[in-house]
Amino acid sequence: MMIGWWKRLQDCGRKLQFNQDQIIYGVYHNYESDYKGDYTLSIAIEDSQGNPSLKIPKNGNYEIFPVDTTDEQGVVHTWKKIWDSEDSRTLKRAYTYDFEKYYPNGDIEIYIAIEH
Repeated sequence: MMIGWWKRLQDCGRKLQFNQDQIIYGVYHNYESDYKGDYTLSIAIEDSQGNPSLKIPKNGNYEIFPVDTTDEQGVVHTWKKIWDSEDSRTLKRAYTYDFEKYYPNGDIEIYIAIEH
């Protein structure tokens, strides 16, 4: 979860002057094992020029979890739901690229790579 990092990104974004209409991603990759192990967290911005700062493979299958943004802890609660689903074996994660997608209108979705 990038909750602590999100505040830092917002502070950094003010300095870098992100456009308010850009989609921002928190990308989880290079997993050591599962969600309990180490991984890499990268921040990426979707720009209108089509120049990716990080490429996410397009051939992956994803389950999309919408975040209840009316809940202050919506991202945390959504991740807990994901972990519970995995622990109960109803979600079979691929551990390739997972990401949080932050839309300019305030909506948030979490994309979880799943096994084929």
